[in-house]
Amino acid sequence: MSAAPEPPPFSPEEVERYARHIVLRGVGGPGQRKLREARVLAVGAGGLGAPLIQYLAAAGVGEIGIVDDDEVSLSNLQRQVLYATADVGRPKAQVAAEAVARLNPHVRATPHVLRLGADEARALVAGYDVVADGSDNFATRYIVSDACFFERRPLVTAALGAFDGSLTVLRPYESGNDGRPNPTYRCLFPAPPPEGFAPPCAEIGVLGALAGVLGSMMALEAIREIVGFGEGLVGRLMLVDALDMRVETLRYAWDPANPLNGEAARAAADAGGR
Repeated sequence: MSAAPEPPPFSPEEVERYARHIVLRGVGGPGQRKLREARVLAVGAGGLGAPLIQYLAAAGVGEIGIVDDDEVSLSNLQRQVLYATADVGRPKAQVAAEAVARLNPHVRATPHVLRLGADEARALVAGYDVVADGSDNFATRYIVSDACFFERRPLVTAALGAFDGSLTVLRPYESGNDGRPNPTYRCLFPAPPPEGFAPPCAEIGVLGALAGVLGSMMALEAIREIVGFGEGLVGRLMLVDALDMRVETLRYAWDPANPLNGEAARAAADAGGR
């Protein structure tokens, strides 16, 4: 069997572009090559997705898939920093892909102008190495997190409130140091909240700069998943309170009753394998 071909060396322009990563302990040349070879799927190109996509492109991620079925509206521009007034009425995924091309010609951006449903989610997720979900509704979050579980893809997921936000990382197809499975999204949120419990930002508003903070943190965690430095947020939920400027990190664990890798699901899988 022949050895895999060596990846091409960085061009002089790439060396200069990524110089601050290449000299960074914990990333370096090997980490930058991992970024160049990685594929990240960004679900949602709104308040969270805009800074996420910008920082992934700036970091040199090889390919960024962008899922969004919405068009740019004037009310988006208060926080969705990828877009300009002239973009109003155009598909967000397409405009975001064009912005990536302007920012970094070494990055491929693939727009997926669609609302992600359960039928296509697994196939789409399977084509990427890491998924980052900045969608604005629980239905999509459950669809994406379930697809990532079954396709064994790490998921960075965040949510915004008016003055608060949250962020975590999910790798429930792996086990922790204690031998127990890592938690799923359904361990953290077993069921969607009641109708009206989490009203959309069109009703309650959202602080624009907070979206930038959480979206940038999503990019950081996606880059961490690719490169492998430090300790990420698997089994930890980061909560950001912009009113009182507090950041807390809460631990959460595997729920044996969860339907994906809980005790009943594992017993059924064992029985089916006999």
